[in-house]
Amino acid sequence: MTDLPDLARFDAVLFDLDGVLTPTAEVHMHAWQTMFEDLFRAWRITPPYTESDYFEYLDGKKRYDGVASLLRSRDVEVPWGEPADPPTADTVCGIGNRKNEVFARVLRAEGIAPYPGSLALVDRLRAAGVPIAVVSSSKNAEEVLAAAGIRDRFDVVMDGVIAERDGLASKPAPDVFLEAARMLGVEPARSAAVEDALSGVRSASAGGFALVVGVDRGVGEAALVDAGADVVVDDLAAFVD
Repeated sequence: MTDLPDLARFDAVLFDLDGVLTPTAEVHMHAWQTMFEDLFRAWRITPPYTESDYFEYLDGKKRYDGVASLLRSRDVEVPWGEPADPPTADTVCGIGNRKNEVFARVLRAEGIAPYPGSLALVDRLRAAGVPIAVVSSSKNAEEVLAAAGIRDRFDVVMDGVIAERDGLASKPAPDVFLEAARMLGVEPARSAAVEDALSGVRSASAGGFALVVGVDRGVGEAALVDAGADVVVDDLAAFVD
């Protein structure tokens, strides 16, 4: 892929975490599926949960926004509740916290390792002096980065904790990418963003980033391009090799 742009030429590169830097998307998918299959069964919600629900309603979004979006797709409305709601609460926040218990349990038990190609690109950019950031909707981002042993490589981590604290809209709104660029002190129009989720690609595209890289981990090249990706690769090693 000799025609790929040189990411080191941009003022900064902003990376999504789950599915881009680490394979945590698989853990998230498993946790969401387990939780929603149990919930749909208990509440007799139809149609049943499918993998496409993850990509359409959950992937890349803040946890509670994802819960509300998926339930709304089944014409189910529950009270929003509070972030401190216990996992047993039948609220948007309680249901989201229920899923997070499953995710945290798997992460602690199995750990996580970064994608080798992604790590190679991150290290190449760092060696070139390019500012880099993580832009994640997850409240677990700091824990995941620490578990993967790569937290110290990033100048900025813009995560779900900051987004909730500052009232930033979830992807596909551009808010979180724009805030990460502000935290880095760079202009989106001179920076690149890297995403694997359709909502994330839409977010970076709406933010006016100079280049939006789509990483196809299963959602499909055509869907990523339609969402606004300028180039699509199946592994970030393509920018290093």
